[in-house]
Amino acid sequence: MQSSAAWRALTRWDLVLTSWPWRSLAYLVTGVLVGEVVLVVSLLTLFTGVVLAAVLVGVPLLLAFTLGGIPVAALERRRLRIIDPEPAVTPHRRARKPGVAAWLRLRILEQATWRELGYVVLMVTLLWPLELLAVTFGLGMPASMILAPALRSQMGDVRVLTFWLVDNDLSALGALAVGTLWLVLALYPLTLLALAHGALARAMLSPKESETGRRLAEITRSRTRLVTAFESERRRIERDLHDGAQQRLVALTMTLGMARLTEGEETTELVSRAHDQAKLALAEIRDLIRGIHPQILTDRGLPAAVADVADRSPIPVDVTVTLPRLPEAVESVAYFVVTEALTNVARHSGATRARVEGRLSEGLLVMEVGDDGTGGADPARGSGLAGLADRVSVVDGRLMLSSPSGGPTLLRVEIPCVPTDRST
Repeated sequence: MQSSAAWRALTRWDLVLTSWPWRSLAYLVTGVLVGEVVLVVSLLTLFTGVVLAAVLVGVPLLLAFTLGGIPVAALERRRLRIIDPEPAVTPHRRARKPGVAAWLRLRILEQATWRELGYVVLMVTLLWPLELLAVTFGLGMPASMILAPALRSQMGDVRVLTFWLVDNDLSALGALAVGTLWLVLALYPLTLLALAHGALARAMLSPKESETGRRLAEITRSRTRLVTAFESERRRIERDLHDGAQQRLVALTMTLGMARLTEGEETTELVSRAHDQAKLALAEIRDLIRGIHPQILTDRGLPAAVADVADRSPIPVDVTVTLPRLPEAVESVAYFVVTEALTNVARHSGATRARVEGRLSEGLLVMEVGDDGTGGADPARGSGLAGLADRVSVVDGRLMLSSPSGGPTLLRVEIPCVPTDRST
């Protein structure tokens, strides 16, 4: 929302003593300069594109004209900070896939791109001429009168506004007084014009409430699902500790206590039993830790961790994962997806074989988990796919599923990322 303090300043008699009129002048002057450059570049691009469109050379220029509102809007959102301290948020979504084609497709389909193009057209046809006149008559002319005494002392007799001849000290002081009064009175309409332009720019170049509402609603739903998933994970860990490792440790403690009360061969047998129980407890704790974040993932990366998961799968899994070290968050999410997907394959698919493939292509991590099972996987049936999608969305990725009835099933995850050097 436009800063209300600026609008309230217009009602004050001492407006000239505040910073708002001078910030408004800076906004208008920079707007005139930006508008002139945008006008020249836009007309040149549009004219050249239309002339050369017949030989297809002008098509990229017409596309550049269509998308030219994006950089102009980004500059205008920054320039808006001159008169409105509240930052203007970009309305554009981030492209999920790298590459120029994906970016162009997303931008052309966005309403924000066309609103920004409309703002550029409005700027060069209405706002720029209006503000040029306002700056000329509200700032340029009174400034020339205020500077009349200084100009006369340097150049002799001068003519101000083509009709006022400043040829003596009295006329110079008169020009100074009239120019000062003119400037003070002009500050009110200039400030009003700048604030109106700022309000229009914010309305056209910021996300609409419907767009913001949809994003907020989706973020809220996603966070709710993530909180639920983390709470379920916490209860699972507590249950596994209570039913597994804790019971083993209790049995180990009782066995060792009995060994203290016995002698001879019976003591040796109890100590041996306690040793076996300790190894079982360590194995269960190790499996529990591996399910949260395995040490092999930290030490050797995603390919080794996926191969380890495949080795422990009850069904054969073919692994083809050739990846460098990636950001920790990306590796963790990808590992969790593969682990959960293979668990679902073993429990629900009826498959006899599965495969895991992973590759990095143009800054996009692609992980695929497929099986030859019966298919029919549905996120609505509580298969955990919605939770996987939420985890993937945390790192700006997306999850796709193909699971027709009768199979096969293919789970594909795409996460934008770049390799990282963690050798040191």
